Amino acid sequence: MFLKGKTAIVTGSTSGIGLAYAQAFAAEGANVVINGFGDAAAIETERAKLEAASGGKALYDAADMTKPEQIAAMVKRCHDQLGGPDIIVNNAGIQHVAPIEDFPADKFEAIIQINLNSAWYMMQAAVPYMKAARWGRIISTASAHSLVASPNKSAYVMAKHGLAGLTKTIALETANDGITVNCISPGYVWTPLVEAQIPDTMKARGMTRDQVLNDVLLAAQPTKAFVTVEQVAALALFLCRDEAKAITGANLSVDGGWTAA
Repeated sequence: MFLKGKTAIVTGSTSGIGLAYAQAFAAEGANVVINGFGDAAAIETERAKLEAASGGKALYDAADMTKPEQIAAMVKRCHDQLGGPDIIVNNAGIQHVAPIEDFPADKFEAIIQINLNSAWYMMQAAVPYMKAARWGRIISTASAHSLVASPNKSAYVMAKHGLAGLTKTIALETANDGITVNCISPGYVWTPLVEAQIPDTMKARGMTRDQVLNDVLLAAQPTKAFVTVEQVAALALFLCRDEAKAITGANLSVDGGWTAA
């Protein structure tokens, strides 16, 4: 348990990739703070499982990622109750797909706030604690769309490209403080949210399940295989190891070859 005594905050972690990060950290002994929306009973079940796995503490914080003051309060609560934060993972994200001329302004603003701005505020709040400890790991979930574009995803692509640039900048600012700052860029990841979209896509396009999987969702991934949440979390876990301390300012692709072309 190489993270025993460390504390991690993972935003957008009540399900999917974010929960996998939290589970990976807890399995290595870290205290964790999870954040996000969902059914209160289900969140409490996951929180208790994390505590059992780590032998430490796990907290749930409902901070709204569009509210800078709530982000700062969550980081301070973590410090006051658990110590750290030693690790932060900026994972909260939303998506909306539409041509730019039809893109609702409120959707654009929400995507930029949650996918990009919240990471800046998380870093601003956490870096002073990490500098004081002379150790820190900042990881952000970017996307293949931090490197390449797709039509009708202007806000998301803009946010993820910005997240990659933010990662590089804060890596340079903290290079002499024992802190590493990196982002992970997954391709299509198999999550319940993706699975739930398949029947509607089959109906809308008149396709079979296999056609939706291979010709729509996995069209850009040469491996024709979804990335798993465990694969993404395993990379984040490695970035927290001492062996990874020379990796900073990097954008690490986990996309089945999507961005190799």
